[in-house]
Amino acid sequence: MPYSLHQGDALSVLSNMPDNCVDSVITDPPYNSGGRTAKERTTRTAKQKYTSAEATHGLADFDGENMDQRSYGFWLTQIMTQAHRVTKVGGTALVFTDWRQLPITTDAIQAAGWLWRGVLAWHKPQARPQKGRFTQNCEFIIWASNGPLDAARNPVYLPGLYSASQPSGKDRQHITQKPVSVMRELVKICPQDGTVLDFCAGSGSTGVAALLEGRDFIGVEKTKHYASIAKKRLHQTTQQILSQDDVILTA
Repeated sequence: MPYSLHQGDALSVLSNMPDNCVDSVITDPPYNSGGRTAKERTTRTAKQKYTSAEATHGLADFDGENMDQRSYGFWLTQIMTQAHRVTKVGGTALVFTDWRQLPITTDAIQAAGWLWRGVLAWHKPQARPQKGRFTQNCEFIIWASNGPLDAARNPVYLPGLYSASQPSGKDRQHITQKPVSVMRELVKICPQDGTVLDFCAGSGSTGVAALLEGRDFIGVEKTKHYASIAKKRLHQTTQQILSQDDVILTA
């Protein structure tokens, strides 16, 4: 269950990775969404966009959240092109997005050479009700493959709908943190003993899930603060797994 974590620009890091070295790309890029107008999207911080005004936590902002629509589509196409190159034929990509960025995300993934396979949904039970309108209680995961899938290599049957609340309290370490329970299900698309790549690693939830499910992990995080948190969580998870293995061996 080895892992590596790089603090730096994702496009630069991926450009220096060898071809065909990962089995699955599972990532949660900055949505560059959270607004009805271009001004709202490009001038507000991540904290202003994705946390309520009455929030009492002191979570840090993160980089890469102020691109306009065309810039976001161009950036995502570039990074997913590099991700396609480093992924083995038959490998997969899972990319989180919200409802606003769903069309541009599917366009970018296909422009980068991936075969779009479908859309998964992450349901958030504790989403805030909104008077006179529908509750925005879902985010989405676009999934794709690098060419044809070899189901015999990874004969899993995975659901397309996941329901779990975002971590809260002391467990919440990132503004847009995803539940480890959801990520543990998603990383199962990667074959046993395969390698998962997350080029927007944030606080490291994808990596934690990958290690817990017996996969190797490569992470990239641009924001130094969150790279430090991810490094700590990955180390703690590794120690937890080793401790459990010791218990089994001595039992």
